[in-house]
Amino acid sequence: MKRRELLRHLTTHGCELMREGGRHSWWHNPEQNRRSAVPRHNEISDELAKKICKDLGVPKVK
Repeated sequence: MKRRELLRHLTTHGCELMREGGRHSWWHNPEQNRRSAVPRHNEISDELAKKICKDLGVPKVK
């Protein structure tokens, strides 16, 4: 999955960019007070995308 698609999915479900780290971007879901790191690779594996969605409390990407 492309990183751009995952970020679009996260923003449509209310997540916001918290800060930029060294190699990851930190995303925050203010409704559920959860956060997760998203790596800055062009391609993100489907398993990792599923874990990020679970960490943030949003539905899985289809």
